[in-house]
Amino acid sequence: MAFVTNAELLARAMAGGYAVGAFNTNNLEITLSIVEAAVQERSPFILAVSPGAMKYAGVAYLAAIARVASDSTDVPMSLHLDHGTSLEEVKAALDHGFSSVMIDGSKLPFEENISLTRQAVEMARAAGASTEAELGRLVGVEDQISVSEREASMTDPAQAAEFVERTGIDALAVSIGNAHGWYKGEPKLDFERLREIRTRVSIPLVLHGASGIPDDMIREACAIGVDKINIDTEVRDAFRQAVARFVSENPEQIDPRKILAPAREAMREVVARKMRLFGCAGRA
Repeated sequence: MAFVTNAELLARAMAGGYAVGAFNTNNLEITLSIVEAAVQERSPFILAVSPGAMKYAGVAYLAAIARVASDSTDVPMSLHLDHGTSLEEVKAALDHGFSSVMIDGSKLPFEENISLTRQAVEMARAAGASTEAELGRLVGVEDQISVSEREASMTDPAQAAEFVERTGIDALAVSIGNAHGWYKGEPKLDFERLREIRTRVSIPLVLHGASGIPDDMIREACAIGVDKINIDTEVRDAFRQAVARFVSENPEQIDPRKILAPAREAMREVVARKMRLFGCAGRA
């Protein structure tokens, strides 16, 4: 099956009242785990590749693995650039057949973010791909910010409507208290802000930094109208724990296939559980 665009996947999600999971990959084993979970759960899914992954494994290798995966399954799948920060990264993804790209100008001033995003939209449309962008800055676990700074980093609903109209993007990633990496303490999501954004913006909404957010908060976000949810850290942690446990219990084992097999299983379980949580299981 050929890649579909995020726009197509998320239009179905909006109509069906569920969210599609976007799962980051860096290598063959992670990709296989994600695909196996999607087939098991009969779920559409988004295979996300970051610029860091492109640098680590090579965009051509990752795209080729994704194409083999797509040809090997009948569940809808997109290949998506996650958090691209330059037009060069967008071009590299599009040149290798990505069906969706995210341009992240969220750290730029508002007008500069619009300008960069608009250029990415034009490039993606020419290639038949869809575009995601971000408004509001997602903090990372390493960021030390005050309450007022946290508030200032969140997506402004009025700006969101203007941003969508002026850029022509297909999906908007919002900042409502979500963060990259593991959360210190319990996450505090601003659901009222999300509701206001949803009333002002008609395109699909995206929640980044969802690893570690409690299930009840995820369900509420989906009920309000989040249509795409990104997961990376929890998959990585499952990989690390499974490898560490296997090596500790089998110190003489040097066969990478045997070392990585438990990691594949652990990652697949995480992805499958998220698909059920997001409501996209059984939607293929």
